[in-house]
Amino acid sequence: MADVIPIIKGKRVAILVEQEFEDGEVIFLSEKLRASSAAVVFVAPSAPTQYRGKHGHIVTSDVAAGRGAHASTFDAVVIPGGYAADRMRMRHAMVDLVREAVEAGKPVAAICYGPQLLISAKAVRDKMITCWPTIAIDIKNAGGLYMDKPVVEDGNLITSRKSDDLAAFSDAIIRALSRVPNASNYEVSP
Repeated sequence: MADVIPIIKGKRVAILVEQEFEDGEVIFLSEKLRASSAAVVFVAPSAPTQYRGKHGHIVTSDVAAGRGAHASTFDAVVIPGGYAADRMRMRHAMVDLVREAVEAGKPVAAICYGPQLLISAKAVRDKMITCWPTIAIDIKNAGGLYMDKPVVEDGNLITSRKSDDLAAFSDAIIRALSRVPNASNYEVSP
């Protein structure tokens, strides 16, 4: 019997983007979430703005962090990897969005270098986290408990190591979203 993936119709998911995001992660996750009936919103430092992935894929942001994008306007936040995570750490509104979502108990998912943003949001202390191997020491130095597994779930945090783990990572996000109660209509502005 095949695994059944829940439908998450009406759930709003923020996928954070910045220059040099990991193309495959953003594309795969946005397609998988939309196929499960989630509304995907690309959140970036400014909007509408085009952001280029490491391999040339272009994404146009829908809303700017801190302007129309706040944790209260989403059911979950996803942080892809690539060099974008390091750039996002320098944007207070992006860090604040992640911190607010974590504190609100919303699913916050990070893959590859994405957990760097969790470090900046002070969200890893005493949490089991996985990530790209080269930042494992950063997780440990921030008080996190590094685990080398495809997907690690600890409370509302979902982390994954790399693009090879995308199927399991996206399934974990969808399962977490299926447990989020339905909320009223959200309004965001660019």
